[in-house]
Amino acid sequence: MGGDADVTETASIPDLEPRRETVVLEKGSNLMATLTATGLERTSAYNAIEALRDVFNPRKLRAGQEFDLVYAADAQDDIELLDQMSFQPDPETIVSVSRTNDGYQASSDKIELTPSRNVASGTIEQSLFLAAERNGVPIPVLMELIELYSYEVDFQRDIQPGDSFEIMYQELKNDAGERVRYGDVLYASMTLSGHEVRLYSYTDSNGETDFYNQKGESYRRALMRTPINGARLSSGYGKRKHPILGYTKMHKGIDFAAPTGTPIFAAGNGTIAKIGRNGGYGNYIQIRHNDSYATAYAHMNGFAKGLKQGSRVKQGDIIGYVGTTGRSTGPHLHYEILQNNAQVNPIRVKMPSGKTLKGEELDRFLADSDVLRKQYAELSIGNRKIASAE
Repeated sequence: MGGDADVTETASIPDLEPRRETVVLEKGSNLMATLTATGLERTSAYNAIEALRDVFNPRKLRAGQEFDLVYAADAQDDIELLDQMSFQPDPETIVSVSRTNDGYQASSDKIELTPSRNVASGTIEQSLFLAAERNGVPIPVLMELIELYSYEVDFQRDIQPGDSFEIMYQELKNDAGERVRYGDVLYASMTLSGHEVRLYSYTDSNGETDFYNQKGESYRRALMRTPINGARLSSGYGKRKHPILGYTKMHKGIDFAAPTGTPIFAAGNGTIAKIGRNGGYGNYIQIRHNDSYATAYAHMNGFAKGLKQGSRVKQGDIIGYVGTTGRSTGPHLHYEILQNNAQVNPIRVKMPSGKTLKGEELDRFLADSDVLRKQYAELSIGNRKIASAE
């Protein structure tokens, strides 16, 4: 038999590719309308949204939110099926809804961020805020710096022209190298009237992280002198002519003028002993910290949700908001520290100290703090080189 062997040709069947689409939630619309507008059958859209509720409330969606949709490669009875919907409600979270044999299943996953470090420094000419802004300190980092030093520094009186600061903090970036948010402060230094106080973040052998000075002494005192950020000291402790009553009266606390609604923090760990209306104090909270110390907060616009007598609070928790209730001429916080049930001057009272590192723990801290200081120096030199090259 001659000739070529029989060749059987098989027609190639193209692989079916799933259809992909990105849609945007328009202002005044909702997720159901957004999905059905793509041609998705209403029942499929409804089932996907119901599954989503297990991990994310659709009512929290905002106009402009993007959704990546993947449709099934093969339509069933000419009805296109949604295989997957995913979106990022914030830069650190990705939410997905996927079709399974049993319907739709949702998941919410954190995006792994990569920490890097940045530094800033400056000399204060008018105010810490202006100096920080001029030297590129992000507002969240500045607020943490103020909170750190508020245990000992009166930001209205202690800061003078010529004082200076240094700070090293984390920046958290995604896979594209984009900064998602700022992380923790790792090292800070403030030089006030020639006196330098360096603070280092340190995690001890029990896994607890706190800030310590050069000697390994915790800088986080039992009580904060200023339990509010960005406020102006408007009235000190002592005798004064009362602005409403008109006669000289002992002012047994200090006042911080701030806009209505400014958050007020618990000055220390403790239990709420009193909460509610209290005569001329208006809306009032008293926190019992230990057998010797309590703090009081007055003229509040309102209290944080869920607080009641007996509630436990931690230092830095928001307990309420600045207002002008009771005998008050304008929005401010009236703040008192009580020692053995008697009001004392919050500016002058010697605060109960935190813990002090000793032995091997101190040695480890000193080694770690030396590393942080060197890292700060290296990054500062690197930033100066980049600035001079630009």
